[in-house]
Amino acid sequence: MVDTKKGNLVLIHKTVLKPDERPDTLPACTKAVAYECWIKGFLLNSQATVGDEVRIETFIGREISGTLVSVHPAYDHSFGKPQKELLSIGRELRKK
Repeated sequence: MVDTKKGNLVLIHKTVLKPDERPDTLPACTKAVAYECWIKGFLLNSQATVGDEVRIETFIGREISGTLVSVHPAYDHSFGKPQKELLSIGRELRKK
């Protein structure tokens, strides 16, 4: 089954440093886990399935390899819940 083809926007995962490769100067709890990254870019392989090792070209033109995580990834971050104390600031300032 092919999930995507060349040129599609994808998200890859890459382990940059394994725990034993991380500096000894880090706190033990930090050093105990791998240093990982997730990168978006355009697929360079002719086709791929989630889980495949692939190459991508990033938005700034770098070529990077990693494990295909998702196809056409969406942004899913937010600024969190509205803070009650900040909701009235705009109205308060306009009254002055």
